[in-house]
Amino acid sequence: MVNNGNSEKEGLGKVGTQVKDGIIGCLKGINEIEAEIVTLVRSTVSHTFKATGEMTRESVNVTKDVLKGAMDATSEVGAGLMVSTKSVAKGVVMGINDIGGDVLTATELTVRGAVKGASEAGADVALVARRAVDGVIEATKEIGGNAKETARVAVTEAIEAAGEIGNTAVNSVKGILIGVVEGVKEVASSALPKKKKNTEPPESQEE
Repeated sequence: MVNNGNSEKEGLGKVGTQVKDGIIGCLKGINEIEAEIVTLVRSTVSHTFKATGEMTRESVNVTKDVLKGAMDATSEVGAGLMVSTKSVAKGVVMGINDIGGDVLTATELTVRGAVKGASEAGADVALVARRAVDGVIEATKEIGGNAKETARVAVTEAIEAAGEIGNTAVNSVKGILIGVVEGVKEVASSALPKKKKNTEPPESQEE
């Protein structure tokens, strides 16, 4: 008998279909939650800056407060910090953009705030950094900005912020962000503590 290969490609059974539908429902739910977080943060940030009328030092405090609020919320309800971090980062950048703020400045504030906040909360700094970077890049793409430049700034800021925490944080952040933008290895190397160079001239070889 000739096996036409169709037996392996037949439709799912009842159990398989139930699992598939359940997973799709969960994923749709996650996407809806992420969209709601983005909308909430975007609106809150833009309205806050409109009220203050400035985006200087106050922006640092607002950004940190937004990120801390998100971390506290996920901790209280047991939700995934990784999911909210990306959505919050995206919402912050879009909110600042809505009031005419600089996207790259927003990127710096957001990524740095995420890394610092993760460290203080005892969360996985590298994973939070990656999700924050993903969020600001996604926001930049949606508002028609320069995603490549945003990625470069985000990665640089994440590594520099991690460098203020310690060598372990730098290495973990560097490792998880490699591949986000070209040149990240060079950026990471510049953030690492410099090794002492041997300043003594090499011994001359006599013929």
